[in-house]
Amino acid sequence: MGVRQGHVENAASQAHWDEAYGSLSASGVSWYQPRPTLSVDLISTLELPTATPVIDVGGGASTLTDSLVRMGFVDLTVLDLSGTALDLAKKRLGPGAPVEWIHDDLLTWEPRRSYGLWHDRAVFHFLTQEYERSTYLEKLGSAITRPGYVILATFAADGPERCSGLPVARYGVEELTAVLLTVGVEVVGGCREDHVTPSGTVQPFSWVIGGAT
Repeated sequence: MGVRQGHVENAASQAHWDEAYGSLSASGVSWYQPRPTLSVDLISTLELPTATPVIDVGGGASTLTDSLVRMGFVDLTVLDLSGTALDLAKKRLGPGAPVEWIHDDLLTWEPRRSYGLWHDRAVFHFLTQEYERSTYLEKLGSAITRPGYVILATFAADGPERCSGLPVARYGVEELTAVLLTVGVEVVGGCREDHVTPSGTVQPFSWVIGGAT
C-alpha cells in the first residue's frame, strides 16, 4: 500500500531512532519482541472483523504487523518517526502486504481517516512534557472511530527511568485509565508485563485495553 511521507518536525529525534535501528538492527533494540504475544492476545479478545482499520503508532519494525497479516487483517497502518524502522518492516513483509506505512512525527501528523483500533506499545511514555501528552491524546481522540478500541502500553511505575538514552514517564494501570478517560476511552482491562530485552534486562510494562464511545 506504499509509504506516505509526512512532515517530520523533530529531525534530531528522527536521527536518534534511525541510528538505533541502524546500529542494533530490528532484533537488537531493547523493545524488540520476536512474538508480540500480549498484543496479539489482547487484540484477539476484541474479536474484530478483519476489515477493521488498525493503526500501530510507533510500530516501526515491530513484528505485530506480521502477526496481524497472518490473522487476516486487511487494512493496517504503521506510523513511525524512523524511516529506517519502516524500511526494515516493509522489506520483511514485502510489497503485497495490506499496510500503509506512514513516515511522520506523531505530534505533527494529521490523521486523514479513522481507525477501529489504536495500538501503542512504548510511544506514550516518551512524551514527558504536558503539551506532548495533550497533543498525543488529541490525535488519538480524532483518529479513533466511535465505537473503537485502544490498546496502550508504557513502562510501569517501577520500570526504567530512561530508554534508548531518553527520559520517560512511567505509569500504573490506574494512571493510564485516568489518562484515556479524558478522551472518552473507558478502560475495561489492564495488566502488567515483564518484558525481557535482547540483552536479558527485565522491563516492567503497564498495559490497558479500552473502548471509545
